[in-house]
Amino acid sequence: MSVKRDIKCKLEIDEPKQKECPEGKFIDPVSLMEKGKFVFKVPPEAPVFEPTAEEFKDPLKYIAKIRSVAQEHGICKIRPPSNWHPPFCVDVDNFKFTPRIQKLNELDASTRVKLNFLEKIAKYWHLQGIRIKIPVLEQRAVDLYSLYKIVEFEGGFDVVCSEKKWGKVASRMGYVCEKSSGTILKSHHERWLNPFSLFHATIKDEIYNKPIKRESKVPIIKEENSSVSNSPTKRARLSPDDDNESDDYIKDPFYLMENKELRKLQFFGAGPKMAGFSSKCRIGHLKSKESKKSKRRSKPAVNYLDKYYCQKCGSGKSEETILICDGCDLSFHMQCLIIPLTNVPKGEWRCHKCVINEVIKPSDAFGFEQAQREYTLQQFGEMADQFKSKYFNMPVHLVPTDKVEQEYWKIVSSIDSTVIAEYGADLHTMDHGSGFPTGLALSGNEDNTFYKSYIEDHWNLNNIPILKDSVLSFINADISGMKIPWMYVGMCFSTFCWHNEDHWSYSINYLHWGEPKTWYGVPGASAEAFEEVMKETTPELFHSQPDLLHQLVTILNPNILMKANVPIYRTDQNAGEFVVTFPRSYHTGFNQGYNFAEAVNFAPADWISIGRECVNHYSSLKRICVFSHDELICKMVNSCDDLTPKAAELVYDDLNEMVKFERVQRKALLDWGVTEADFVEFEHQVDDLRQCMVCNTTLYVSAVSCSCDPKRLACLRHFKQLCDCPAQMHVFKYRYTLDEFPPLLRKVKAKAEQAYDD
Repeated sequence: MSVKRDIKCKLEIDEPKQKECPEGKFIDPVSLMEKGKFVFKVPPEAPVFEPTAEEFKDPLKYIAKIRSVAQEHGICKIRPPSNWHPPFCVDVDNFKFTPRIQKLNELDASTRVKLNFLEKIAKYWHLQGIRIKIPVLEQRAVDLYSLYKIVEFEGGFDVVCSEKKWGKVASRMGYVCEKSSGTILKSHHERWLNPFSLFHATIKDEIYNKPIKRESKVPIIKEENSSVSNSPTKRARLSPDDDNESDDYIKDPFYLMENKELRKLQFFGAGPKMAGFSSKCRIGHLKSKESKKSKRRSKPAVNYLDKYYCQKCGSGKSEETILICDGCDLSFHMQCLIIPLTNVPKGEWRCHKCVINEVIKPSDAFGFEQAQREYTLQQFGEMADQFKSKYFNMPVHLVPTDKVEQEYWKIVSSIDSTVIAEYGADLHTMDHGSGFPTGLALSGNEDNTFYKSYIEDHWNLNNIPILKDSVLSFINADISGMKIPWMYVGMCFSTFCWHNEDHWSYSINYLHWGEPKTWYGVPGASAEAFEEVMKETTPELFHSQPDLLHQLVTILNPNILMKANVPIYRTDQNAGEFVVTFPRSYHTGFNQGYNFAEAVNFAPADWISIGRECVNHYSSLKRICVFSHDELICKMVNSCDDLTPKAAELVYDDLNEMVKFERVQRKALLDWGVTEADFVEFEHQVDDLRQCMVCNTTLYVSAVSCSCDPKRLACLRHFKQLCDCPAQMHVFKYRYTLDEFPPLLRKVKAKAEQAYDD
């Protein structure tokens, strides 16, 4: 990431501190189109299971039964028996929440890259006093990013012109009339993109390096509103086609008002219309734009140069063609610029050195904003229903799910989309109460057997994480979102982005009521392939945010993943149905309309091995763990009488791997020269104070510290990176000695062997 600093040397360029972003795999727009129109190809359906009343009694046993089939799809849907209807127990009148704001096209990784590119283009032209205008062709905004990339791929502007490839360029961009569209694309590229391309090629070069000869310094006084005929002019106005707007450009969409430099883009003419938008509709609306012309302040100034000299050629002649940079006050002939100008830019103007310093700055990390108001369920529902009915121009219950799905993916892929959704996500049941019955629901109704049966029901999401056969039941802490359910209040198009669960655990989601929730899932076995395609498709985003997939703020069209042979499956979850996601399965989706869901994590014993694999993966990413995996395993060993023989067998295998690692690494520590050791009960320390300072792993079995700073800890993988002090100053901290492990192994092994004895 580049570091912003004051430019002390006039010709200094702020070099980015990170390595150059690698090139990714570019996706031709035509690959997502048919006959010039966007089309979303629906992925195959995930499996749906309907357990009998007997099978439904034990959720973990039933999920284990269907696992071999379901996990191959990443997600599955479970329909409870027809007589299973838990009451909805949220206090509707007092339930209030503040949703997140989701600008839909900013969620999509590919579209975000395009918007970031437009931001750079807008900066480039704005700093030279020109406002870029986004053209419209065949009734859609021209994707300047794709145009730029395709022309670059075909050899550059000159090659495309000489080899007459503009028809091919138009075809790759999905335009039907290739010949005529190609000619128009050529003119737009020549006007807006080719100068930027030439500029981009020179970003790392020292452009102006000719020594300048200075003459005698005599002050020149410039009074406000005074005119000096022979002095360089910075305020002369261009007379371009700003006043003669045509339908070839579309008007400013709402998101440009919000996005920094993007607000300086101009969209002229009649753009794509969205049903249901009005100036009074707060969600998904178009804001009216009030143009505000910035007023230049002129102050008396003293210039101690008797003449302005061009920093390129060193000449002070032709002063009427010299431009003075508003950023650094250096001067250049218009004809000496990298891209010569024939007219004086209107407004402020920056030299290429100043432009470079601005354009090379990376885009800010993306995240959601909170809404400005708090809703009750009724208020949110009224807003959500009004938005959907206006958008589709029909009653909400008549809008087909496939129509919403097609429209959703069209919106998120459009650079000029203005649709905004609000999502009440990650609402803690500890703060708001659960949608399922809990002990609080019986207050004053202790004899109500109907409520009591669902309070104790194993499919109640408050119970699943702590069932006897659930590994998470051995974690004492109430981990919100993992052991304690979260709730979600959705509206049409509100989105949950691509992610897999913490520690690659299972998750289960129940839709209490409302319109469907559409899901897409990737099998856990294809998680690495999924991550690779995401990074190859949008390397620009991962270059600035390496942990982007952990932020839950990014989606990518499933069709792009499918074209890269990543298996994708979908399902529509209706009210009263469960959706289960399996370990390491990436999943995403959106809400079809107003609804209320609840979700939690769980981990049967078959999760243990992949749980350790996840912690090792987190270590390589320096990602903080939610809990200590080693501590969890040791707790299960110490309580092995409560384990089933099968669970004990899986715990034994994991503990054995942990002991092997400890033996090898402790020997390496001893060979290094560490001689001092201390016993530490890590479980009594807060997690933040027992993390490896190198990889952020939560420590439990062992750690290393140094007398130079005893509070800093490292795991046995990274003890040499803790500090530069000699080994003799380091201290080995342990929870268990190596002699304590064999009895623990024998204890849990004996429990596991009961299965064979039986």
